[in-house]
Amino acid sequence: MSAIDYSKWKDIEVSDDEDDTHPNIDTPSLFKWRHEARVQRMEDQKQNKEEFTTKKLHHLKQRDEIDKKKEKGEDVSSLQADWEKLDLEIKGKEVELDKQERLTPWNVDTISQKGFTKTVINTKPNSEPKALTESERAEKLQKFTKANDSLMKQFGLLRRYPDSRKFLLEHPHLACEETTSYLTIWCVNLALEEKTELMNHVSHQCIAMQFMLELAKQVDRDPRSVISDFFSKIAHAEQLEYKNAFEEELNAFRIRIMTRVEEKIAEAEEEERQKRLGPGGLDPFEVFETLPDVLKKCFESQDLSLLQEAIARMSPEDATYHMKRCVESGLWVPDAKANARTSKENGLLEDEAQESKDEDEDEDEEEDDRSKKSPPQKLTPETPIKPVEN
Repeated sequence: MSAIDYSKWKDIEVSDDEDDTHPNIDTPSLFKWRHEARVQRMEDQKQNKEEFTTKKLHHLKQRDEIDKKKEKGEDVSSLQADWEKLDLEIKGKEVELDKQERLTPWNVDTISQKGFTKTVINTKPNSEPKALTESERAEKLQKFTKANDSLMKQFGLLRRYPDSRKFLLEHPHLACEETTSYLTIWCVNLALEEKTELMNHVSHQCIAMQFMLELAKQVDRDPRSVISDFFSKIAHAEQLEYKNAFEEELNAFRIRIMTRVEEKIAEAEEEERQKRLGPGGLDPFEVFETLPDVLKKCFESQDLSLLQEAIARMSPEDATYHMKRCVESGLWVPDAKANARTSKENGLLEDEAQESKDEDEDEDEEEDDRSKKSPPQKLTPETPIKPVEN
C-alpha cells in the first residue's frame, strides 16, 4: 500500500459555485452568499490572529519589565504570578488558533502560496538612429546600392502582393530607407527616359515600401518585423480607408516625380544655355531669333559681303543695335582674321625661341662666357621680345 496520506485533500473548497442546487433555490444568490461567507470567515480569522500576535508581543514586553524591577530589588511576586497565569492563557490560545488554522478547509485563496515574487521592468533600448549628414547618407546609400542593386531591381519589378511579401521575407534587410531612395531615383530616371508605364509600376513598389516603414514607426518596431503585417493589412478588403490613403499617396508621388523631371530638364537646358552665352552674356540662339530675316540669311550662309550690304541698307541705329547684340552673344567676332594672324605669329615666335635655346645648348663648350648667362626667355603672346645683350 502507498504510504502517502491523502486525507488533507478531502475537504477543499475549490469553488463557491461547484455544487448543484435545487431548482427552487436562487442559485446566483446562493453562490454569492457562499462566497461572501467564506471571505468574511477568512477575514475574521485573520483579524483574530493579528489581535493575538499583538497581545503576545505585549505579554513578552511585560516580562522584560518584571525582570528589570527584579534586578533593582523590588518585590515582583504578585506581578510574576499574574504574568504566569496570563502566559498559560496565551499558550492555550496559540494552540487553539493553530488547530483552527490547520482544520480550516483549503480554498482557491489558501490552497497555494507564493514562494517568492520578482518584478523585472525591461528598459527599452534607444532605437532612434543617429542623425546622419548629407554626405554620410549619400555614402551609406552608395554602399547599400552596390551590395543590393540587383535585389532592389527585382523587388521593383514585382507586381503581386504575395510575391513581394515572399521576396521581402527572404531578403528582410531590404525593408529600409535606402530601398525607398533607390526606387525613387529609379522612377526619376525612368520618367526622364519617357518610360512612363514602367515608372508607374516601380513607383507602386516604392510607396509600398514607404508605407511599410511608416507602419513600423507607428508601432515602434523594426521594419523587418512588420513585413507580413503590412501585406495582410493592404490585402484585406475591409481596409478600404487604408487602401484609399495608399492610392492617394501613390498618385501624389507620381505627380512629384513628373514635376521633378520637368525641373531637371529645365536645369539641363539652363546649364546648356549658360555654356553657350557669348562674351556679353547673351544667348546666341535668342539673339538670332530677334534678328531681321535679311541678317538671318547672312549668318546662315556665312556670306560677309551679303552681311555688309544688308547693314548698309539698314538705318545706323538698327545696324548698331543688332550688331552689338551679335558681338555680345558671340554670333559675330570682330577682327577674327587679325586675331587668328596674331595667334599664328605668336606660335612662330615660340618655335624660334625654342630653336635658339637648342643652339645655345650645343655651343656651351665653345662659348664659356655666354654659358654663364641665363638661357633665353620663352616667348609668349604676353612677353615682349628683348634684344640679346653682348
